[in-house]
Amino acid sequence: MMSKIKDIFQNHPCFILGSVAAISFAALAAAFASEAFLGLEPCIMCIYQRWPYAIVIALGVIGLGVKKLRRPAVLLSGLTFLVNSGLATYHTGIEQKWWASQVEGCSVPKDFGTQDTNQSILENIMSAPTGNCAEIPWQDPIIGLSMANYNIALCFVLFVICVISFAASRKKAS
Repeated sequence: MMSKIKDIFQNHPCFILGSVAAISFAALAAAFASEAFLGLEPCIMCIYQRWPYAIVIALGVIGLGVKKLRRPAVLLSGLTFLVNSGLATYHTGIEQKWWASQVEGCSVPKDFGTQDTNQSILENIMSAPTGNCAEIPWQDPIIGLSMANYNIALCFVLFVICVISFAASRKKAS
């Protein structure tokens, strides 16, 4: 069993790239589904945490298409997951009120709802609130973790997988 796992990490960067791209797609789909079907409103930090998943999908497509770029795509995917884990950690700190957010647009504007009724449709759309970063829109009912908490764990595990795969394939190439 361990030799099979070692073989996957050393000899199959396509499997790793395809897997992390598929997981990234599933994570984005879950985020959009929670927004569309559960009515959860994302805050700006939630939106920022979606971008790394999209980047990993693009890296996966590039790596799968260009053989020479597979190893770098695995490493870049891992670093992207590490950045996303950092974003999710920062977001968790905001949710838990460990620190105030320094991100512009991280809370609902104080004057929302008092806008002039003569605003254009575009102005109304642009001034619509996003979720407040300091409020947890969904929490696991069993252990109490938020989506940002789960994102920390998921992204850190994917970072470790990518780094192990990159290092194992490098040893093989030497």
